[in-house]
Amino acid sequence: MQLYALGLNHHTAPLAIRERVAFQPERLGQALHDLAHADSVREAAILSTCNRTELYFAAEQPQHAADWLARFHKVALNDVSPYLYAYPQRDAVRHVFRVASGLDSMVIGEPQILGQVKDAVRRAEEAGTMGTLLHKLFQNTFSVAKEVRSTTAIGANTVSMAAAAVHLTERIFERVADQHVLFIGAGEMIELCAAHFAGAQPRSMTVANRTEERALALASRFGAETMRIDQVGDMLSRFDVVVSCTAAPLPIVGLGMVERAVKARRHRPVVMVDLAVPRDIEPEIAGLDDIFLYTVDDLAQVVDAGMESRQQAVIEAEQIIDTRVDGFLHWMSARQTVPAIRALREHAEALRQAELERAVRLLAKGDDPQKVLEALSHGLTNKLMHGPTRYLNQAEGEHKAEAGQFVQQLFNLPHQG
Repeated sequence: MQLYALGLNHHTAPLAIRERVAFQPERLGQALHDLAHADSVREAAILSTCNRTELYFAAEQPQHAADWLARFHKVALNDVSPYLYAYPQRDAVRHVFRVASGLDSMVIGEPQILGQVKDAVRRAEEAGTMGTLLHKLFQNTFSVAKEVRSTTAIGANTVSMAAAAVHLTERIFERVADQHVLFIGAGEMIELCAAHFAGAQPRSMTVANRTEERALALASRFGAETMRIDQVGDMLSRFDVVVSCTAAPLPIVGLGMVERAVKARRHRPVVMVDLAVPRDIEPEIAGLDDIFLYTVDDLAQVVDAGMESRQQAVIEAEQIIDTRVDGFLHWMSARQTVPAIRALREHAEALRQAELERAVRLLAKGDDPQKVLEALSHGLTNKLMHGPTRYLNQAEGEHKAEAGQFVQQLFNLPHQG
């Protein structure tokens, strides 16, 4: 059984492709069940965020995973295969370590991805698709991510997606404090954005979400108002900044809705930040005058400035990861010998038990204990040495020398000159 990783991310695929293979939360359980029962797959976890869709799985052969991904999302394999990467064993382990440590993120060192990986593991555990290999892999993954964050400066001065959203707003409006901000959604990313915008003290903040309880809980933390998500169209003209990140399969903010809002605002500008995959805001809206629409891919331009200062931390983090990859693969290699070790011990125990029972019978008959012990030790020695001796005697030709060296190593024998 081998470990594999297969997927695409912001490095390999544009947003238009990523959103076609993103997993909706409500379908993730079914997807995990289907993947874990695909050809040769035994264990599975799925990581699906705005920047990546990745399958981590244990299988005999990996070639059917790409077919499964395309089939599940009802897309042609030829449409997505140019953007896919597939990593076997060592590369798969190294990849997930780098992902959780923030080294593969659009914003190097951003901390949100670790929580997203943990959530992916939790969902896989709930679906019953985590086995020994993946469980151990992700245990190590979380340990590596913690070590990287605590022993390097990878997280210092990190520009998060949320901070980048505020920065983009400041490009258009001189003062965020004068603006009215609408958040659509109430998940982790919106919560982070709300925290960053709250720091800029906008004139007002409003949360619109399908679930009223979550909207109220988030709004109460930041002194924001709430509205029903079906009110967004009617109320959109009130807002100068719109930040959206939901798990909706179809856009929430449509072209006609925004055209009406722009007219009602008398062409005062609006900043829209769409952090959702699939997109919450129809891409055609970007063509409207007075609308400044940014997607997750656009945020990459905002965070480039901080890259150089983090390069040394990245080098240190990569060294930690390489060491921990070797350690994990050593565990996997050792695990493969467990059945042989168990069989060897069971064989030795059976021999010991047989010789012990024979000795007990002789003692019961009144035989000399010294002679019984001698016979016991000789019997055990002969039986335990039978296999290696036979192996050496059956070796022929050039294999005799190899067999001799192997047995010397196996029993830690002194070298015979």
